[in-house]
Amino acid sequence: MMEISFIEFLQQLFTIPALFVTSVLTLAVILVNGWTDAPNAIATCISTRSLNPRGAIVLATVFNFLGVLIMTILNNSVAMTVYNMVDFRGDTHTALAALCAALFAIVTWATAAWWFGIPTSESHALIAGLSGAAIALQGGFSGIDGAEWVKVIYGLVLSTFLGFGLGFVTVKMVGFLFKKVDRRKTQGFFRNAQIFGAAAMGFMHGAQDGQKFMSVFLLGMFLVKGQIETGQIQIPLWLIVLCSLVMALGTSIGGYRIIKSVGMDMVKLEKYQGFSADLAAAVCLLLSSLLGFPVSTTHTKTTAIMGVGSAKRISSVKWSLVQEMVLTWILTFPGCGLIGFLMAKLFMWLF
Repeated sequence: MMEISFIEFLQQLFTIPALFVTSVLTLAVILVNGWTDAPNAIATCISTRSLNPRGAIVLATVFNFLGVLIMTILNNSVAMTVYNMVDFRGDTHTALAALCAALFAIVTWATAAWWFGIPTSESHALIAGLSGAAIALQGGFSGIDGAEWVKVIYGLVLSTFLGFGLGFVTVKMVGFLFKKVDRRKTQGFFRNAQIFGAAAMGFMHGAQDGQKFMSVFLLGMFLVKGQIETGQIQIPLWLIVLCSLVMALGTSIGGYRIIKSVGMDMVKLEKYQGFSADLAAAVCLLLSSLLGFPVSTTHTKTTAIMGVGSAKRISSVKWSLVQEMVLTWILTFPGCGLIGFLMAKLFMWLF
């Protein structure tokens, strides 16, 4: 099993141009994820005024860091799924060019979605971009490990139906338990409960998304060394800390446009509803992480909010906005995959 120390990484970073470029692009993708995906975790607590935007962003920043750090140490199965999903073996120079192209495609897609305020999934963009680049590199679908890729489908189904279902059931249970309590007396309790829910969402966002991007970082480092490991690999502690800090920095930048789309425009939530959505989404993300399914934080949180809104009445959800989100989710796989494929072809030709 090949291991890379932090000192060794720093020594090579400024002497091997390919490693420098790959590292910068990977960290850029992690940074973009922090400011585009993390706002989904705190959108509901801001929309219900349980926390102000600055306080919510600080909360998400801290718990994003802890999520990446703690979950990767305890269970890195999501990282291994993404790492083994694509085949970048062969000529390492060409493979590095394809990997850089995939990362460039992901940053382009994510930045465009953020600009228009659309809560797209960086997880799906990452998987699609890597898959497109691997297909371009290997000249066909042999660049994809179907057994690992199918876990993406499982995760997609799980996050959609379980996220919606848990949101629906959780808010119904909360409503039942507190139906005889004066609504005014529960405001303080649910305000604190929502802060807890936002912290849990921030933690699980880091736990899921941090692992995905660390696997890409490792892939780049191994390719620079002229080899690629398969199967189980050891993620060094310094890499966990580095990715945690960069994702936390991205989160601290914030993403008000996406907060507004998810937490304010799609459904008007009360504090107990916001707590129910956060709890349902966090449970779904935890289950997916333990099973090794790479799921989208954005996807999971928005479907949980839909479930909560639908429990009150179907018309309380702004379905026109949901249609825009769903269309973006559907287009992410072919769209970002195609961009990754074309950019990989271009980068391999240029470099």
